Amino acid sequence: MRLWSLHPRYLDRAGLTACWREALLAQAVLAGRTKGYTAHPQLDRFRAHADPLAAVGAYLEGVRAEAERRGYRFDGARIDRRGEGPSITVTDGQLRFERAHLDAKLAVRAAYLRAFLPELPEPHPLFVRVPGGVEPWERATSAAADERPERGALT
Repeated sequence: MRLWSLHPRYLDRAGLTACWREALLAQAVLAGRTKGYTAHPQLDRFRAHADPLAAVGAYLEGVRAEAERRGYRFDGARIDRRGEGPSITVTDGQLRFERAHLDAKLAVRAAYLRAFLPELPEPHPLFVRVPGGVEPWERATSAAADERPERGALT
């Protein structure tokens, strides 16, 4: 599951569609309609708010609005709570981390879009950028894993 902190405008068609599906799954988890993915770390930032369903609804609305801008038809009726949700903070470090992650995906799927990816992308409309490093809920990837000892290694 990847709930991008980046503005959906940076996602290619496949990324935008996947983001919509995964955010719908996140909504189902937060609403208690599924038993899978309940411990997924990216849900922590939504659970930290008084109204997690309003927060994920606002997230979905941002993705739906970008899809509509592109002429796609994502069914807004699937959003449990529409409207404004509480703002969630996201760090500069997280946005840079996600930028690198997206850049690698675009290199394979839609290389021409890499030219439009700024060094520090704007966040999704739900998020407010603050200074800081990579968020603690982020899972290690190749870049982050390089800074950690290998599993089973003596430290």
